Amino acid sequence: MLAAALFGLSAPLAKLLLVDVQPVTLAGLLYCGAGIAISLAMLFRRDNPEASLQRADVGPLLGVVLAGGILAPMLMLVGLDRVRGIVGSLLLNLEGPFTILLAVVVFREHLGRRTALATLLVLVGAGVLKTRPGEVASDATGVICITAACLCWGLDNNLTQRLSLRDPFAVVRVKTLFAGVVNLALGLAIGERIPSLSLVLAAAALGAISYGASVVLDAYALRLLGAAREAAYFATAPFLGAILATVVLQERLTPIDLAAMVAMSGGVVLLLRERHAHAHRHEPLAHEHRHTHGDDHHQHEHSADSPPGEPHVHWHQHDAIEHDHAHTPDAHHRHGH
Repeated sequence: MLAAALFGLSAPLAKLLLVDVQPVTLAGLLYCGAGIAISLAMLFRRDNPEASLQRADVGPLLGVVLAGGILAPMLMLVGLDRVRGIVGSLLLNLEGPFTILLAVVVFREHLGRRTALATLLVLVGAGVLKTRPGEVASDATGVICITAACLCWGLDNNLTQRLSLRDPFAVVRVKTLFAGVVNLALGLAIGERIPSLSLVLAAAALGAISYGASVVLDAYALRLLGAAREAAYFATAPFLGAILATVVLQERLTPIDLAAMVAMSGGVVLLLRERHAHAHRHEPLAHEHRHTHGDDHHQHEHSADSPPGEPHVHWHQHDAIEHDHAHTPDAHHRHGH
């Protein structure tokens, strides 16, 4: 929820920056600010054992950088430049349904009836915005760009979930620094200019909060909840952005905006109320990640070279087990239904 709140600030504030900063350059500055902030945080954080990135993670990591770090922010900023701030903020709700649909169809997470209905409500709310008269209807390009950005972020979320047992700070640092440099280079290549120092600092500060702290917190949420459930909580982000837009952009909520918010809010409430529990079997599994021994999944033996204390990180084996409890599709619960 905190990750969603911090990201929700980005749409209206980025739209203010778009008055003086061109979209691709702004995307680069936002991610550079995030990467620098995360790098500094890693220098000063206390000892916090996490699994390191491995060579096998290169593929998903490249997908995260390309989809979530390069394409999505550029598409979002181009779209925001063409639609009202409230509309842009609410359209960002499409990230949730796209994340859920990809998680279920491509990555085989389970989706119950309540979650399916909730996803439909959010899509209906976005559809109301898409078909409204006025600015949005006359500039379909802006709506399409934001929709495509949400699809890219949906893919990013699912790929990040596959990396969620690695150190979230390390994953997000690679994503933000690489994406920042590439976006800045692209901006300069197409003739965009670096803005004044004050605007650079403002964009970097917004990036540190909405693309740095937010994405790190979201990576932890993906670890604990799975991609589909994470999308439920993160779907609250655009509401804060829409409310902030009424203040900083002096925009008014129209009846159509309110109707869209009601439909989307209903979907979010249903998603948040979902509880998933049933008897299930875990097949043997071996992997490495940060863990404690307070649950049924981590009652394994240790060798002499295993790190002391808890939590700790080491390669360990999960034996087959069958039990019944409430759970989410995290790394230990990717079973059939």
